[in-house]
Amino acid sequence: SQMDRMIIYSDAEKIERRALGLPACEPAPGGLIKQLPKGRTPVSKKAITEPKVLNEASEYGAAFVRGLRVDLPGGITQLLFSGTASVGPNGETLYPGDFRAQLWRTYHNLTGLLASEGANWHDIVRTTCYIRDIERDYEDFNQVRNHFLRSQRLDPLPASTGIQARLCRADLLIEIEAIAILERDGAGSGPRP
Repeated sequence: SQMDRMIIYSDAEKIERRALGLPACEPAPGGLIKQLPKGRTPVSKKAITEPKVLNEASEYGAAFVRGLRVDLPGGITQLLFSGTASVGPNGETLYPGDFRAQLWRTYHNLTGLLASEGANWHDIVRTTCYIRDIERDYEDFNQVRNHFLRSQRLDPLPASTGIQARLCRADLLIEIEAIAILERDGAGSGPRP
């Protein structure tokens, strides 16, 4: 991994690392940066996973989770989904070169992540869609997105933004991040039925 190999830090990096309380020239051990101030309690959060549809990003060295469940006071839960793409249960890219199939698989993966938390597309309030080649693929993107979201009978549709972007792998053509908000039943913080 990157932390295991020798890293040469620039002078500017050294300044900024020191300002954060990290060693200037070596990987930092965990826990160096101060935790929450005394007396402050963090919100309840939990990683969202669904290994039946896609693996965890950490399996290939990425420092993020597929999704994060945040239970807020007042019985509100927010589900924050990292950029999700056409990735299979072993971390493999599915359908290289087939934009439409990759978009359908991306919806499949997000649907599985939502279901693992007792949620569905009716809980989605926002999506951000990253498209490798927006000029070439936007018409197909909009057609599949309309078909999928309207098949869910969403009213209103979620807020959404489409952006052309270089994705983390050359064979991925579409990636979607999403936010869902739902009310928890009662005072508990477990998934909805």
